[in-house]
Amino acid sequence: MSGAGGDWTRAFRESARPACAVIEATRRMIALMDKLGEAQRRRVEIAETPKDTVWQEGKVTLSRYRADPAVPERRLGPLLIVHGLVGRQSMTDLEPRRSLVRRLLAAGVDTYVLDWGNPTRADRYCDMTDYADHQLGDALEVALETSDRSRAALLGICQGGVFAAAHAALYPERLAALALAVTPIDCHADAATVPGRGQLNLWLRSLPEDLVDRLIDDSGMVPGALAAAVFNGLTPGRTAAKYTADLMEIAGDPDALDTFLRMEKWLSDRPDQPGALAREWLVGLYRENRLARGRLALDGRPVRLENISCPVLNIYARDDHIVPPPCSKALKEHLQNVTYRELEVPTGHIGAFVSPKGLDLVAPAMTELLAQAA
Repeated sequence: MSGAGGDWTRAFRESARPACAVIEATRRMIALMDKLGEAQRRRVEIAETPKDTVWQEGKVTLSRYRADPAVPERRLGPLLIVHGLVGRQSMTDLEPRRSLVRRLLAAGVDTYVLDWGNPTRADRYCDMTDYADHQLGDALEVALETSDRSRAALLGICQGGVFAAAHAALYPERLAALALAVTPIDCHADAATVPGRGQLNLWLRSLPEDLVDRLIDDSGMVPGALAAAVFNGLTPGRTAAKYTADLMEIAGDPDALDTFLRMEKWLSDRPDQPGALAREWLVGLYRENRLARGRLALDGRPVRLENISCPVLNIYARDDHIVPPPCSKALKEHLQNVTYRELEVPTGHIGAFVSPKGLDLVAPAMTELLAQAA
């Protein structure tokens, strides 16, 4: 009887496993909803490092971060961080534990950041000349005046890296150093080898011009929500897991959940792109590869990367599926007689600036570049 009873008990346990799994999943989902409710009540915030607006033109603002109280002397810089319009500037200051800005301030870097704001229909004709030449140039002049320096350093990230590289090529006398991060310099470089290809690059290179025109809505803008949908569609499995299994996994870890929510807050804040800029970006850079081919011009002036004359730090992400490493590393081929360093970060596109392993590499490399340029 005991043998038969033991077999029955084991069989019952086996049959109950699916129900137990459902009960456990339900319990964890309830706990997750409670945690999300708590987070909503206390309003998880991002980009909280204190800063002061020192210049504004229309929707564009330049802010100077306040010095770290523990390191009041701004001995390095000024450094101007230039993001693109695809995502907001708050990415480099996600939270105190994951903030490139705070690490730079702790190293005594006089740090500024450009915020392009939220373009509207009134900005639909703004193009790369407006952003990379005129507005970046005006902001750079203000940073030099307020810091009482003759030259500055730029850190350009992704689309902002193209702006920074173009400005450095047109105005080499203004810069003491240039750092680019996950920046598409040669948008066709990944086509040489299949393993290095980027799905986004393949899609963008194949876009017909008339389709690009249709992406621009009646307001003359490319909606930020469209860009968000494209990025989510690049890794549908990863996106689905993030909002299900992964989220439930961190439900019991308040710090991890807060980081997740801050990241989602940044990801959901996608400004609309002016139609003129979007067309230059999609057709001029991705389809026609004008920057790498020396055919990009701002305000009628050709952008020649070989004119960059300051030390350059080129940061790329090893697992980047948005800007594959070959597209960033191609910069080296265009530079002449400058100190050049590449830094590989073992992360994806955004992880270079929000993950501890990315920050542990990027922040010291930036500080070293600025110290050499001082």
